[in-house]
Amino acid sequence: MSVLIETEGHEQVKVRSAADVRRQWKMVGLFALVALALVWFYFQIDDPTVTYLLDNARGEEPRELNAHVVVIAGLVVTLVALALAVLNLIPNGWPTILAAALVGLAFLLGFLVWNYADQTGSSFAMVNPLPGTVKYAVPLVFGALAGCLCERAGVINIAIEGQFLMAAFWASVVASFAGAAEWGLVGGIAAGVAMGALLAVFAMRYLVNQVVLGVVLIALATGLTDFLLSQIPTDPEIRSRLNNPETLAPVPDAGIPFLSSVADALSGLPVIGPTIFDQTLLAYLMYVSIFVVAFLIFQTRWGLRVRSVGEHPKAADTVGLKVNRLRWQAVLLGGAFAGLGGAYFTVGSNGAFASNMSAGNGFIALAAVIMGRWHPIYASLAALFFGLMTTLSSQLEFLGKVPSSFLTALPYLATIIAVAGLVGRVRPPAADGEPYVKS
Repeated sequence: MSVLIETEGHEQVKVRSAADVRRQWKMVGLFALVALALVWFYFQIDDPTVTYLLDNARGEEPRELNAHVVVIAGLVVTLVALALAVLNLIPNGWPTILAAALVGLAFLLGFLVWNYADQTGSSFAMVNPLPGTVKYAVPLVFGALAGCLCERAGVINIAIEGQFLMAAFWASVVASFAGAAEWGLVGGIAAGVAMGALLAVFAMRYLVNQVVLGVVLIALATGLTDFLLSQIPTDPEIRSRLNNPETLAPVPDAGIPFLSSVADALSGLPVIGPTIFDQTLLAYLMYVSIFVVAFLIFQTRWGLRVRSVGEHPKAADTVGLKVNRLRWQAVLLGGAFAGLGGAYFTVGSNGAFASNMSAGNGFIALAAVIMGRWHPIYASLAALFFGLMTTLSSQLEFLGKVPSSFLTALPYLATIIAVAGLVGRVRPPAADGEPYVKS
């Protein structure tokens, strides 16, 4: 942050802080690396003709674009941003975010056309990754919202992975028994809230170290779901009643009164339609949940009280707030959102529950919370970024230019880089992880 200093002649001089200088040169270094990468992409492309599909699901004919033009356009954008960063003409805040987003988009498009170029004789066409991004981001967003609620109240929630596992199992069982995927969402919410209650009891009643507690709860969920899965008989008829749920259909095809007809009409919009509207009910709940949580935390009296017990619980207690009651409420509400995220793995996508099927997504959701600076909207954007990395890893695996093992690790590598390098220093709520005992 720049500060104004008044000299003896009563002139005000703006002095940049060390943090501003570090931020500037981090941007310069990042933008320079992107520019070099785009130059390399340009010279590595021999045949610049690339075919692409904006909407693969609707059977449209592939179109063509020139990969060299795309790379040069991205390079121009990057060089302009680099020059502005060198001259310190990009203010902190939204201008920085916008500049980084544009450079990131330039790199992404350059990376994609480089991968799909020179595929002579191949039927591969560049597919719009945005619908898959939203699909893969659904559990991450719900997990990030759970983390924001818990940690804004001062309770560290390492156990999102465990909540995902328990919710996925019980969503499958309840949906199989009830014969409807929608009931699986209820089972997932109940399991997520139950895990949240365990977190709250041991963190606030027995004052257990919250990081250790989160790891223990993950181990508990992993072992318990594996045990319960092993107890389901192998008889196909019994298994179909306990672990063979229906999955949620996309909303345009789900037959939901009014909503399905509106979604069907909107899903025909180019690019945005299949990305936003041709999704399941869980994705629609995700859209609503992001703004509901942001409104609760920042625009309601309850949210102000939750933030106060996460920052300074003793001061909150002094003015008459029930610190642990508010923390209980936030943790249980977060458990409900984590339960919806866990239900995605069964009734939202794969169907039957399998051992450890959340596959570390709870930890990525936790990273999204940190990358998003404990803000529900920013954390959701970070979750969408990780969803994009997962989508790209699945789309580019068959092209052969990047090793498949690297692409498999790409979402996790992006998580490490984003949290450790791009975000910089972040400050969690001051009382995060500190139990409060009224003196």
